[in-house]
Amino acid sequence: MVAEIKAKITYIELLREDLVILRIVPEDGAIPAYKTGQFLTVGVHVAAENHKMVRRAYSLASHPENKRYFEFVIRWVRKPLPGRVTTELFYASEGDTVYLGMPTGNDLLINEALHDGSPDGRRIVCVGGGTGIAPFVAFANHLHDAGDRREVVVLHGASYVDELSYKEHFTGLEYESAERPGEWNFKYRAAISRPKEKFNRTWTGHTGRVESFFKPGKGGRSPLEELVGEEITPDNTMIYICGYQGTIDGVIGHVEKKGFATMRDKKDDGSYAIKYESYG
Repeated sequence: MVAEIKAKITYIELLREDLVILRIVPEDGAIPAYKTGQFLTVGVHVAAENHKMVRRAYSLASHPENKRYFEFVIRWVRKPLPGRVTTELFYASEGDTVYLGMPTGNDLLINEALHDGSPDGRRIVCVGGGTGIAPFVAFANHLHDAGDRREVVVLHGASYVDELSYKEHFTGLEYESAERPGEWNFKYRAAISRPKEKFNRTWTGHTGRVESFFKPGKGGRSPLEELVGEEITPDNTMIYICGYQGTIDGVIGHVEKKGFATMRDKKDDGSYAIKYESYG
């Protein structure tokens, strides 16, 4: 039997017709303990299927220091067929009941120690494609609230400007970083993959898929390396990726020649510098 708790939707922010931020609170108000980077299942009764319970897993955009609610950023799946859970959630209202599983997942837990047991002080680079940004909202907020002094870089890729769901929040964290040198070290960059479309005509930032931040330019350095001011290596950088498998493969394809290995394919000494979670 699936262990789950009854909960209520307490906040809905529709970013565009197919993208929403939801906050969900257990009925008893108690947020179960969890770790940054985990996910949980959301269950709903699907009216079109005789109110059958259907569940889907979603990454948590909220972080453990937040004891008030679970937060999610969810895209409405409509092709090739409407998503059973996302459709119900997009027609839901504040106060509606859903069912939550317990937080789980180890793929995107933040490394605190290297393979030899020493503290992991490497730069943290987070790569989110679309709603794959969710765990990295949690990363940024957790590392900020914990007073972590590691350099944190968040890279977000989307097709359209209005899909950059946490742009204002991340930008604020970067401004704060400039005001607190030595205490909080944060950078945020976004990439738009369809810059020529009319809706994106005001975009002046990076263009292309998010993995192109790792592609070497004419001078040999990638846009990411230009941003951080040095070559990235497994000794100075730990990469976390969440998104479609194509995004994951694209990042790995650019950095494996530099000696980056994944947690699922460690080097002989047990070291690695990439963690990832695929949602398709």
